[in-house]
Amino acid sequence: MSMFRSKKFDLGCFANVKTIRDHSKRKAFEAFEPERQALRYVIRNTTLPARTRAIAQLQLAETHCYTRSTQIRNRCLMGGKGRGILRDFKLSRFNFRLQALAGNIPGVKKASW
Repeated sequence: MSMFRSKKFDLGCFANVKTIRDHSKRKAFEAFEPERQALRYVIRNTTLPARTRAIAQLQLAETHCYTRSTQIRNRCLMGGKGRGILRDFKLSRFNFRLQALAGNIPGVKKASW
């Protein structure tokens, strides 16, 4: 488990523990993705012997959960919320509104028609 945690952090850029954990998951996913793709390719290749495919399936099942893409969740950079995130800005709806009204997001202004 400790091998998936980053050793040194500049804690000033993280809002809370959830964002630190999400950062660790993203780094682990990035590091192990080529290996996971290779194992998935071996599992799906029907021309290989069944024993080889079964071994690859066991290896894939034994990999750490942080290496899966489903573990990654978009989180707000300012508050760490996991719901209502605008992907383009990586902010929650509430924080996006506050930043837009304050004029901190370039090219965004309140609509009026």
